[in-house]
Amino acid sequence: MRKFVFLFLLFISSAAVAQVEPGQLADSLFSTYYHQRATHFRSLPQTSRDIIFLGNSLSDGGEWGELFGDRRVKNRGISGDTSPGVMNRLKEVVLRKPEKVFLLVGTNDLARGIAPDSLLKNLFWIADYLRREAPLTQLYIQSILPVNGRFKKFSGHTGNGKQIKHVNAQLQTNAARYNYSFIDLHTPFSDRSGNLNASYTNDGLHLNGNGYMLWKHLVFDEVFDLQAKPAILPAPQQLQWTNEAFPLYQTRSIVIQDPELQAEAMKLKSMLREHGLAVQIKKNAVAGEPHIVLAISSTGAPRLSEEAYTLEVTNDKVQLKANTGHGIFNGVQTLAQLMRDKTFIPGCQVRDWPAYGWRGYMVDVGRNYQTMEMIKEQIDVMARYKLNIFHFHLTEDIAWRLEVPRYPQLTAPEHMTRNKGAYYTVDEMQELIQYCKDRHITLVPEIDMPGHSAAFTRAMGVDMQSEQGLAYLKNILSDFCDTYDVPYVHIGGDEVEITNQAFLPQVTAWLHERGKKTIGWDPGGNLDKATVRQLWMRDGAVDSGQKYIDSRHLYINHMDPLEAITTIFSRRIGDRDTGDSVVLGGTLCLWHDRNVLKQEDVLQMNPVYPSILAFAERSWKGGGYPGWITNIQVDQTKQQRDFQDFENRLLDHQKSYFEGMPFPYAAQAGMTWKLFGPYKNKGDVFASFAPERKIFKGKKPAAEAAGGTVVLRHFWDPLVTGVLKKPEENTTWYATTQFWSDVDTTGLFWIGFQNLSRSQNSDTPANGTWDNKGSAVYLNGEAIAPPAWKRAGQQGNPEIPLIDEGYEYRVPIAAPVKKGWNTVLVKLPVASFKGRDWHNPVKWMFTFIPLDIRGLRSHTETQDVL
Repeated sequence: MRKFVFLFLLFISSAAVAQVEPGQLADSLFSTYYHQRATHFRSLPQTSRDIIFLGNSLSDGGEWGELFGDRRVKNRGISGDTSPGVMNRLKEVVLRKPEKVFLLVGTNDLARGIAPDSLLKNLFWIADYLRREAPLTQLYIQSILPVNGRFKKFSGHTGNGKQIKHVNAQLQTNAARYNYSFIDLHTPFSDRSGNLNASYTNDGLHLNGNGYMLWKHLVFDEVFDLQAKPAILPAPQQLQWTNEAFPLYQTRSIVIQDPELQAEAMKLKSMLREHGLAVQIKKNAVAGEPHIVLAISSTGAPRLSEEAYTLEVTNDKVQLKANTGHGIFNGVQTLAQLMRDKTFIPGCQVRDWPAYGWRGYMVDVGRNYQTMEMIKEQIDVMARYKLNIFHFHLTEDIAWRLEVPRYPQLTAPEHMTRNKGAYYTVDEMQELIQYCKDRHITLVPEIDMPGHSAAFTRAMGVDMQSEQGLAYLKNILSDFCDTYDVPYVHIGGDEVEITNQAFLPQVTAWLHERGKKTIGWDPGGNLDKATVRQLWMRDGAVDSGQKYIDSRHLYINHMDPLEAITTIFSRRIGDRDTGDSVVLGGTLCLWHDRNVLKQEDVLQMNPVYPSILAFAERSWKGGGYPGWITNIQVDQTKQQRDFQDFENRLLDHQKSYFEGMPFPYAAQAGMTWKLFGPYKNKGDVFASFAPERKIFKGKKPAAEAAGGTVVLRHFWDPLVTGVLKKPEENTTWYATTQFWSDVDTTGLFWIGFQNLSRSQNSDTPANGTWDNKGSAVYLNGEAIAPPAWKRAGQQGNPEIPLIDEGYEYRVPIAAPVKKGWNTVLVKLPVASFKGRDWHNPVKWMFTFIPLDIRGLRSHTETQDVL
């Protein structure tokens, strides 16, 4: 057999350049077991997006789907297999067009006397063949593992250490040439002598359970397209990685000395149980057993020490210390992200504290009711990312959503205009308050007064500012204070004509007498000095004698999903790097004034979860940049680099923790655009200019931009700046970029022009148009047709829900993509900057981003276009 294999190798290597089909070797050359496995593989059903572990006994021995918790991960290992054996059965793999292949083969070749260079030629041939027949499949060639002779077995293998190292070195060197990714398993599996570490084997060649757990840990990021290190979000103030690793899968105990930490230990125990780990809470660790320690201990921090923590991960212990249970809770959230692969936690040292003490998220349920289940889901996400204020906007013109037993008419269906009869009972409100407390979140209820109170007027028959209305309200607030254990009551106070100057002072005094702190909107009514202001629009310096919460330019209902993340990431909360005695922090706000078809639309039409993560990063880490920024800043290298780093972590979290949940975001930091203009269109938005002609090439762009969404001019200009420094009416601009595809295919794209606010009654575009500005988009010279709007030309109406007006909640646009470079040209004309009315403002912008093109290359690699 050895002679035949050698001849086969020579044939394959000589024919590699011609890319012949793999030769079919005689069945007699392979073992019975080989045929059992190979025929079994061929008989299995075709599935999509397979991740295949291909190779010899080492791959054969892994329960890969169970190990990774993913049915896409398939075993194509055959014990005793060699590179010719893999080549002989490669068609079965290729026909499946898998997403990824992890190849590990070669130790048996060397043991049978095959020269290292011949083995390498076979492996390179496999790479070439796979690339040709399945160009979208990512190939990972893993290094041959070391062997260990101390077990006195497999003498044909244990003497091949030098050859193994030679092959591995060549595999690493030639990875780019043959279009595969190289993974070094040899180094982490080696002991100090370069042999297979005895803790991972019981025969010197094959792996035991510990070995497979390490293997999983080493390739986990490649299997799931993640960064090499766990992405921590929000980023800790101080983080240092080490070369150690804690074996999480071996953990059996959580050690606490302080009874105060029992609740936090129970939460961690529950988390580990979800990972399939059964642990006990103990006062002392078992000698030699990996364990996790939670401890109340003096923890220094420059600010907000009650939320600070330190975390150290070593080979045998995880130690989390904090001054309070809240600090321990925060540290556990970081620890949860570190244990992403559920096998090992990478060694590190963390010292962390928040920049702002008030890190809030507000949801409006007055206009669109949300079930307890959906509210709790959002609170859970808040807790995971260390937000600590849940602002609950309960009353509106639409409906009063909080049960008041003294006045049942407030929540009667006939006094609601949407979700009639839907409200939160006293018991449910108590449940939500406790649900937040268990997660170290303060629930801040808002009863809006005297504005946004039409539902109150309908139910009670009087205006809230009237003498009788104020009497009713005092009864409501008195019952509220007696019923609910919350430190703050948000009284609203905005967007209303104050006809009774004594109203707000009396309300705040009434609440203060009952031990409640008050918060009101600013700009708003005549609030007293003791009431905390929540800024929603006013720019400029704040009154140093007043406490503030910043929500300026943090209304995600007004933002395009991609724009929202760049905006929130850039915000400088309270115009400060950290909170202080004047600015407590900030609150991210979700207003969805327009009616919805189903409650989940609120999370899909507004970038709720990606925005929470961006706001968590900024409000915990602090910093940000001056001004109200909406685009990625192409002229600020550090800002671009910082955003890219954040986006990488955001995308890792999207993949790891938000599967099946609304998360309208796609990678955009690498997209770069060249902008040409301005061209005077004299009000004719359909006029054509030079960039639309094929002969227009090599011109220097007038501006550059980055991102999937680019705002040329914001409707709040000049407060919120766009790309254009001096935007002009009656002009046309063009934007262009390129992207690469490895194959001819059909691409899916998010495309849009002026993502509609969910709080304005904006019109749907007319049939056959992208918008009312004459915008257009071309891919490789061919116009991409706008969607067939389901409600084309529909005049904006708060009771008519949006249905397909935004790219993030309609079916992505499909368009043909060619192999190689693809050129995008976006036409951006505008006439007047003044909209038809305030519900239809002119936000001069566009979105273009590829969603699902495998083989897509970085947009920063674009060539000169046009």
